[in-house]
Amino acid sequence: MPSMELRVEDLTKTYANGVRALDGVGFTAAPGMYGLLGPNGAGKTTLMNTLATLQEPDRGVIRFGDIDARRDKTALRRVLGYLPQEFGFYRHFSAWQMMDYLAQLKGLANPKGRRACIADLLATVNLTEAAGRAIETFSGGMRQRFGIAQALIGDPKLIIVDEPTAGLDPAERARFHRILSDIAEGTIVILSTHIVEDVANLCSRVAVMNNGKLVAEGAPAQLIARLRGSLWVRTVTKAEARALRDRQTVFAERLSMGGVQVTIKSAATPGDRFEPKEPDLEDVYFDAVPQADAA
Repeated sequence: MPSMELRVEDLTKTYANGVRALDGVGFTAAPGMYGLLGPNGAGKTTLMNTLATLQEPDRGVIRFGDIDARRDKTALRRVLGYLPQEFGFYRHFSAWQMMDYLAQLKGLANPKGRRACIADLLATVNLTEAAGRAIETFSGGMRQRFGIAQALIGDPKLIIVDEPTAGLDPAERARFHRILSDIAEGTIVILSTHIVEDVANLCSRVAVMNNGKLVAEGAPAQLIARLRGSLWVRTVTKAEARALRDRQTVFAERLSMGGVQVTIKSAATPGDRFEPKEPDLEDVYFDAVPQADAA
């Protein structure tokens, strides 16, 4: 493929109940990890399903390299790997049996080549020893790793993963992060999540989505730099936090060691013993999606 770039323009989708899930969404993603942040209901899953050719938008452009995905869904599917929030599998199939079945559906007809591919992918996600076990016996983390293995069948050039670390314990999340980071070398990986830390750790570019629109987009360092010098922080008791809300417009609140870390956004010091705060990606998220909207 001469130009490996995902370009999305003016993607719009309104459901029959009147909900506009996508409202003029547009972005460009190059090889590497592209993070899509947003609260539940922001439209992320609708966007992922649309990019994966599982539903048709009302209007807009989706191009991957030379492929017009709306005109030629089959061509995109040949180079696409997809891990949805929940993926189906035959309950009593082992990991190996399910991979073999999916590999045949993806066109891997040669038995020897298919076996080599499956063995390699299960090793990549550290499931070699569990290859003979029924998938229904897997832990949540193991199922997610299996999900990545099946998404990698056929050496895809575009991989879409939707909320992949939700519900995973810290060790499984760290393992999953390493796998995604390795995959993203030379491949476009679109990571949809509401977990800011996942994007901060993995992505070289990020978009924040809310109410069907992209409300912020760019390199994390650039987005963070825009807030530098405008945030002020103070850790107080819960009672003091309530009093501060009556006097100040609170930008963000985080629980911190039994107290409340209150952040104010202001061009000048707000007083009340607030100190300058170095912004981070979570602050970018709060700036784009006010906490009342995210709740």
